[in-house]
Amino acid sequence: MGVQNLAGWLFSTPFLVLFTVFMAFPIVATLAMSFTDFGLRNVTRPWEANFIGLENYTKLFGDEKFLKSLFNTGYFVVIGVPLTVFLGLFVAVLLNNGIDRARTFFRVGFYAPVVTSIVAVAVVWRFVLDPSDGLIAGLCAELGLTAPDFLGSETLAMPSLIAMAVWRNLGTVMVLFIAGLQAIPTEVREAAKLDGAGTWQEFRRITVPLLRPTLLYATVITTIGYLNVFEEPFVMTQGGPSDSTLTVSLNMYREGFNFFHMGYASAMAYVLFVVIMGITVLQLRLLKDNTK
Repeated sequence: MGVQNLAGWLFSTPFLVLFTVFMAFPIVATLAMSFTDFGLRNVTRPWEANFIGLENYTKLFGDEKFLKSLFNTGYFVVIGVPLTVFLGLFVAVLLNNGIDRARTFFRVGFYAPVVTSIVAVAVVWRFVLDPSDGLIAGLCAELGLTAPDFLGSETLAMPSLIAMAVWRNLGTVMVLFIAGLQAIPTEVREAAKLDGAGTWQEFRRITVPLLRPTLLYATVITTIGYLNVFEEPFVMTQGGPSDSTLTVSLNMYREGFNFFHMGYASAMAYVLFVVIMGITVLQLRLLKDNTK
């Protein structure tokens, strides 16, 4: 057993070293930085950073820009997560039961945005949403209408980013639900049909209850991803117009790498971490009991 344990630790050593250097140490260092005034001057002399206790954390909740980014992130999550999950379930049911021909083609098509570069996605969506030469602008011109400036409007910019995020992440949720649907025993469906259950009754009383573990997992990972939303506003709007698409992650990036307020950005990161943990625990408690 001693030799086996030693061999196990030796095989694990490369991972443990990489995890410690690139994950564990930065996490601990960031937590320590959040209690200091760490800035650009301390990059080469980190030991000279001043300990300021909870000042960064108390400052956050008086920072209108941070509160605005927190609200925008919540808006993104509240609208984006249900849309992504329910549309993913709808598409998965269609591809699992309703579409017989070219099923693989449709699955690949829906999943393609997941593995597509955000830069390529941004180029496509900029073309679609461009108010002068975009696809929607062309359709509006054919109807004698004027296309709205989706990314330049404080009202429409965030819904436009949500639409892009749903389109981009739909494939991940779809794959999860297809796997869950295929794991449901056919005998259960057949028994329901023999008992006279219609399509809707079978879906509501058989499919959805048996999909609850998958629904829980899809909801949790989608929520975590959307709470960390960064790429969409960074590439498409840079947080504008008037900070209407500024998210916590983008605000954190600006404070840390544009203004070099690294201690303040670290505090922002840990506040977001606590929010993510709290929402995840709440989701697990609300949905886990129903998965048993």
